[in-house]
Amino acid sequence: MIANEAEKKTKKVYGEVYIDRERCKGCSFCVEFCPPRCLELDKAYNAKGYHPPALVRPDDCNGCDLCGLYCPDFSIFAVMIKAKKD
Repeated sequence: MIANEAEKKTKKVYGEVYIDRERCKGCSFCVEFCPPRCLELDKAYNAKGYHPPALVRPDDCNGCDLCGLYCPDFSIFAVMIKAKKD
């Protein structure tokens, strides 16, 4: 029974997030609209003086790309990658 539960919890897809820190203006739309809440605004500044997003929980990202769809500056996007079968 425990082995079956572990199989069900195995992720079939995962996401990778790409961030152009210098293009970001710190609006935080990506952070607010991220369903799994894996993004947060970084404490560091970019060259423009804004706080860009940072991927703080990469294992929670599913690659839905809502961050990229809501970004007005096209400074972030995510891709969905299928997990490899062992």
